[in-house]
Amino acid sequence: MRKPKLRELAEAIRALIKGPYTSKFPKAPSVPPPGFRGIIVFNEDKCIGCGACVEVCPANARALEDDIKRRIRKVIHYQERCIYCGQCVNYCTTKEGIKHTQEYDLARLTKDGYTNLIEKELVLCELCNGVVAPKSQLLWIARKLGELAFSNPTLYLTVYFERSNSFPCEDLRNQPYRALHQRILCPDCRRQVYLNEIWGY
Repeated sequence: MRKPKLRELAEAIRALIKGPYTSKFPKAPSVPPPGFRGIIVFNEDKCIGCGACVEVCPANARALEDDIKRRIRKVIHYQERCIYCGQCVNYCTTKEGIKHTQEYDLARLTKDGYTNLIEKELVLCELCNGVVAPKSQLLWIARKLGELAFSNPTLYLTVYFERSNSFPCEDLRNQPYRALHQRILCPDCRRQVYLNEIWGY
């Protein structure tokens, strides 16, 4: 009869003293490695609502919904569709707006709770009332550009109204207190204003 190998005997003794090598899941949750791509969460302070994550998502697990009446943009993440490829995290404009967590357990007893969303305030065109961008995105661009932001009226006016805590309302739009090109405009309206003022089209 063969004698047990010394290595196997040593491993058995270590397992008795230190415990098993394997995790104690499901009795205790297992700890994933540092680079694990777990459940994705928004960082509401860093997300600017630009929609870059929506454009690069291959599973259509993200969406943008603009509510013009409330001046709100919803950035939505559908966890049940997500394949956790990490493209949204890699291509985030601010690199801090969304991130993976170490959490991986998505099992729930109901269908509720699988949608994450955040809301961002929209800036609308003063002429056509169309969507320009979320206010947080314009402020972020202005901070990145620094003094160069003064070359774009939409950017520096957004910063000005943000610091003065007052955005242009319907009554102010009809007053000649500013020239047309010195207003918050969408690209189409700004192009038309410049063409009308410079070339008379």
